[in-house]
Amino acid sequence: MKRIRILLVEDHMVVRQGFRKMLELNTDLEIAGEAEDGRQAIAKAIELRPDVILMDIAMPRLNGLEATRQIHKQVPGAKILILSAYSDDAYVKSAAESGAAGFLLKQTSADEVYYAIRSVHKGENYFTPAVARHLSRLRLRAGEKGEIVSDLQARLTPRQREVLQLVAEGMANKEIAAELGISIKTVEKHRAHLMQALDIHDTASLTRYAITAGVIESSVQVTLT
Repeated sequence: MKRIRILLVEDHMVVRQGFRKMLELNTDLEIAGEAEDGRQAIAKAIELRPDVILMDIAMPRLNGLEATRQIHKQVPGAKILILSAYSDDAYVKSAAESGAAGFLLKQTSADEVYYAIRSVHKGENYFTPAVARHLSRLRLRAGEKGEIVSDLQARLTPRQREVLQLVAEGMANKEIAAELGISIKTVEKHRAHLMQALDIHDTASLTRYAITAGVIESSVQVTLT
């Protein structure tokens, strides 16, 4: 029997180890690898080509939603299940648009996790019931053809979304440049362009936008003034 190869992406080691032990109880599931942030997730997905990726949302350096968007383009065969402690509209909306095959709350039962993994591996979508209800309401509000339009995805490039997260986490331009391997001037250009695209002109407002859009959780960011 061919096992389902899984990539675990979670920045808290204890939580990641818990998921590993839980999943290893099933003979049809195999842990192909682990990652602790979105950047590692992209690299591991390209290297390992897993069948299913369990992807946390709130992670430093690169969040799970942006990692999902990039993996969906670069490793289209991988099915991504978003993991979150929250089912806020911003997260549900962004997850649905990112290319994720499903969305699970971290409070869910082990049996539901197993079912979701097997479902998305078969090509089905699986959104935990509470999240599915959120998604239905969002689609009803979106109107025609059930399309959900994401301001974040429509207005910003992938690099600008990366800069947005790092700015919202309180990193200075020099730190962002080192993190992304680009020049400070390039960071400044990305920062200026994303502010222009969003019609936002100060860091505090940019951070508030990042929270509202589900780029970071409010507990991750620096104190706003």
